[in-house]
Amino acid sequence: MAVKGVITELNERLERLVEEHRKMVTLCGKLTAERDGLKEEKRALEQRVRDLDRELSKQQLSEGLAGGKADKEKARARVNQLMREVDKCIALLNKAE
Repeated sequence: MAVKGVITELNERLERLVEEHRKMVTLCGKLTAERDGLKEEKRALEQRVRDLDRELSKQQLSEGLAGGKADKEKARARVNQLMREVDKCIALLNKAE
């Protein structure tokens, strides 16, 4: 009789474990889907930030060329940076020939 009680108790514990495992598998699937959605949203937001940074840079350059002293300094630095990049490209083209 005691053996039957032990078997019954083990069987009940096993059923609970199996049920909890199913719940955890379901939860894991939901969390994985949520994570993937959040990763995609993060990528989209990072791209938007890059686009907005480029737009801001263009805006600051145009304001600097037309506007006040602080903006002029930023514009001058940006133009100098762009000129250096162009010079590097020309040097690479000359080197390739």
